[in-house]
Amino acid sequence: MVIDLSPFYGANTPFDRLFESLWPAMSISQRSMAYPPINIGEDDDNIYVRCEIPGMDIGDLDLTLTDSSLVIKGERKAVKGKYYRQERPTGFFQRVVNIQAAVAREKVTASMRDGVLEVVLPKSDESRPKKINIEAV
Repeated sequence: MVIDLSPFYGANTPFDRLFESLWPAMSISQRSMAYPPINIGEDDDNIYVRCEIPGMDIGDLDLTLTDSSLVIKGERKAVKGKYYRQERPTGFFQRVVNIQAAVAREKVTASMRDGVLEVVLPKSDESRPKKINIEAV
C-alpha cells in the first residue's frame, strides 16, 4: 500500500482550478485520475487485478490478455435525465496493466461481484522460483 503524506498531495493550483472551471471533465478519458481504480497484488501462485466498476454490465466490458499486459476496456453509458450533480463519469475507458511475469493463459479467470471485477492470473511454472538442491561431491 502506498500512502502519500506530501502536503501537496491532491492540491490544485489556482491555474488548475481555472482550467477545470473553463473546461470541465465531461468524460472518463478527460479525468485527471485513472479510471477504473485498480488494485494489483500477488502471492506465490497468482497475480490479482481488482478494479471497481459499479453499475457496469459484464457484457459492456472487454478483457484482453497479451504477452505482457492485461487490457480492461469498457463503456459506461449515460443514463438520460436531468442532473443537478453528476460525479459518476460516463464514456469509454481503458486501463492497461503491465504484467512482469509469465502467466498460465489457459487458467486465467475473471469474475464480477458487487461492482468489483477480479481477474486472477496464475503464474506459469517458468516464472515461479525454483529451489536448487546442492549435491556434495
